[in-house]
Amino acid sequence: MGQGPAPSLEPPFLELRGVSKRYPNGTVALSDISMAVGEGEFLAIVGASGCGKSTILRHVAGLVAPSAGDIRWSRPPAAGGIGMVFQEPTLMPWARIQDNVRLPLDLAKVPRVEADARVAALLAQVGLADFAQAYPRELSGGMKMRASIARALVTRPRLLLMDEPFAALDEITRQKLNDDLLALWGEQCFTVLFVTHSVYEGVYLANRAIVMAPRPGRIHADIPLDLPYPRDEALRTDARYAAACRQVSLALADAMRSPGHSSGETAA
Repeated sequence: MGQGPAPSLEPPFLELRGVSKRYPNGTVALSDISMAVGEGEFLAIVGASGCGKSTILRHVAGLVAPSAGDIRWSRPPAAGGIGMVFQEPTLMPWARIQDNVRLPLDLAKVPRVEADARVAALLAQVGLADFAQAYPRELSGGMKMRASIARALVTRPRLLLMDEPFAALDEITRQKLNDDLLALWGEQCFTVLFVTHSVYEGVYLANRAIVMAPRPGRIHADIPLDLPYPRDEALRTDARYAAACRQVSLALADAMRSPGHSSGETAA
């Protein structure tokens, strides 16, 4: 497993400045979100349902525009520079795994020989080399998620956005994919914004945790996670890990008690 790149906040790779989102129906999803993300950082965004975690990712991906505030980049990502992994693998059921993973390269009109080579290399990295010709229905949930991660990384993005990708998996599969993700991050040096409900998962993966409060979604705490890399099973029983989990858990509990200041429902 790789060490992971050393994050730097000078200048920030990505910065959200006073980002708020109010939908036409009056729903306030985000209120005054300000945060900086360093190049190569692994940032966990932790919070309960309805606190705007996914909305932050959609803003960063450019899928929605803020109602107020702005998003700034040190160098705006080129086409293919942002990869996104959702909670569901969203694979095309009629296409083989190789073709699913190659889709972003086909859309970018990358020559087939180059595209196939990149797909083969990534499938080997995520442990799916023997399943390139399989259909999604023939794979387990964990294997489908591996394919989804490979598809997100095939364009060699600078930023990987992950929206609770392992939430539906069993604990054993989830922990294995956590380790595999850290290995890929260490090798390829991309930046990660990882949304999760799980304090334990967020602390295990990230070098920093943003704790969100709901109604409307806003940042309640920004906690550095000074745990060593590489991380493995031994960390899960380490007193430092337990202490970090407790710190984030207490911040999350406090965030849930924090009164909101907007009427209307919030968005996830």
